[in-house]
Amino acid sequence: MLRMENVSKTYLLRGQPVVGLDGASIEICRGDFVSLVGPSGSGKSTLLVMLGGMLSPSAGRVMLDGQSLYQQSANERAKLRQKYVGFVFQTFNLVPYLTALENVQVPLFLGRVPGDQQREQAIAVLERVGLANRLDHKPAELSVGQQQRVALARMLANDPAVILADEPTGNLDPETAAQVIDFFEQFNAEGRTIVMVTHDPRAAARAKRVVRLIDGRLMGEVASPGKREVA
Repeated sequence: MLRMENVSKTYLLRGQPVVGLDGASIEICRGDFVSLVGPSGSGKSTLLVMLGGMLSPSAGRVMLDGQSLYQQSANERAKLRQKYVGFVFQTFNLVPYLTALENVQVPLFLGRVPGDQQREQAIAVLERVGLANRLDHKPAELSVGQQQRVALARMLANDPAVILADEPTGNLDPETAAQVIDFFEQFNAEGRTIVMVTHDPRAAARAKRVVRLIDGRLMGEVASPGKREVA
């Protein structure tokens, strides 16, 4: 499903080269659930957005469902993202002046789904994450946990095969964070492939694989119980 082949990424910061990734190679099979862990600045988010087709490598290849992402045009990559990939971020990225329902309808609108169907699909995914009674609430009228659930519903709207999550529990209390990971486990059980960046060892431990990065290098996998109770 996802593969990196000897991928490197170098940035320029004040005229000086900074290594984001250094010869990274990884294969993520369909239906996998992978946590990326490591210290801040280790390259986790760089790897994640590169898998999602949003940051071109300095060297190497990134493959999505057998297609080399960065040999595609920007428009072709955008179509692949829309077809395959859903993103979840720590900061939620909700539109503040739109309701929960309207926020979830945004990717459906961009995908040119008919209006009535947009509303029907958006309501269905909001119901799934327990927000049936919050459809007309704007982000400022929702708790932090509810905002993250709106973000989850928006991610699900186009039924992605791949979920890329960058610190999805970073702003949440432990109980709400555990609920978010419960949802991820459900999505994974349905066959979706998940790659999650996290600093939370309790969240990481519930993935099927835990991969560690240090200084832009993949350092191999950490033993993971795959699923365990979170205290």
